[in-house]
Amino acid sequence: MIVRRFLLWARTAPAEARASGAAALAGAYLRSGMSDEDRREAETALLALIDDPAPCVRRAIAEEMAASPRTPRALALGLIADQSDVAALVLAHSPVLGEADLVDAAAIGDVLAQRAVALRRCLPGSVAAALAEVGCEEALLTLAGNRTAEIPDFSFARMMERHGDNGALREALLERADLPPGLRQAIAARVSDALAQFVSGCGWLTPERSARLARESTERVAVALAAGGQASDAPAIVEVLRATGRLTAGLILRSLLSGEPALAEAAFVSLSELPAGRVGALLRDRRGAGLRALCRKAGLPQALEPAFTAAILALNSRGFDAVPTRQGLDRGLLATVMQACDGMEGPEADALMALLRRLDAEAARDEARRMADSLADDAALALLVEADPNFLLELAEDETRVAA
Repeated sequence: MIVRRFLLWARTAPAEARASGAAALAGAYLRSGMSDEDRREAETALLALIDDPAPCVRRAIAEEMAASPRTPRALALGLIADQSDVAALVLAHSPVLGEADLVDAAAIGDVLAQRAVALRRCLPGSVAAALAEVGCEEALLTLAGNRTAEIPDFSFARMMERHGDNGALREALLERADLPPGLRQAIAARVSDALAQFVSGCGWLTPERSARLARESTERVAVALAAGGQASDAPAIVEVLRATGRLTAGLILRSLLSGEPALAEAAFVSLSELPAGRVGALLRDRRGAGLRALCRKAGLPQALEPAFTAAILALNSRGFDAVPTRQGLDRGLLATVMQACDGMEGPEADALMALLRRLDAEAARDEARRMADSLADDAALALLVEADPNFLLELAEDETRVAA
């Protein structure tokens, strides 16, 4: 009887009053101990109210019922067909909506609706895939930032294919731990290219110089990603590099000279088409037997064979799989390779030595930056001790308490 009186009252009540009454009725439906008959009548009333001409009435019902698992499915479906600010509340939170409902909403919804779907906790892979295929840039950015969303690998690639020029989207994708390593490398390369074009367009550097800087940046990222990931990451990164024409002899040599040979090993496997076990055995043979044949099988320039051989033998002398003490090029390895190649003659040899000298200069700058940081830290510590002679003693006591 109460519900019937409410419906009679709602025929003439002002919109704001109807909205307050609708919210109260929705709350009573969800939380009060109604009889079965009253519950059926309340559900009928709420379904009727989602056709109310006043948006504030429909929004009041959505705000009250969006997150409840007790919301009637028919009511939820009616609300997600409403205008965006009403539908988004239900799309973002309702547990009664199925994957098919969300996929359909993503396909036909506007920006607000798509973003609401992308915000859902534990978003299923099928819905994420639908958004990746049809979602607008704002929705994809929201999806990339949703750490609970289950995004298939092919959907990551589709997001980059459709809106990879969006810098915010690239940044959001790079922050995800589940981003495939090959795509992470592709995004890094795209960022480097964009920066190179910007710098060149501003006239700060020549196109050739900016292109070289972009290539070197991409190579450093590739080596670091391959070394720091799982065993399967390096082959995936190599395939991306090969498909985009970025798998060069210089990159493979950089991997070896950084003391991070994971990328180089994967590259030899890919280029030579030899079994991974066979390539691994050849690279770890301290005598160097078969290294030149491996280089030729991989299609590397013959003029570079001495550099690759010297780098691999030097790595084996310290332990091919030993973890380097720091990231970046190893000047000790570089010195060994430069010495081995010093007597070579010809244009290709000159180009090789020029490459090795550039790598050595890069390593020297990195070394200088690390040393400068260390000296600055020492100076800062000295100033603290000068200001407070007991600083080191207090610091040691703090560390002792933390350790205990």
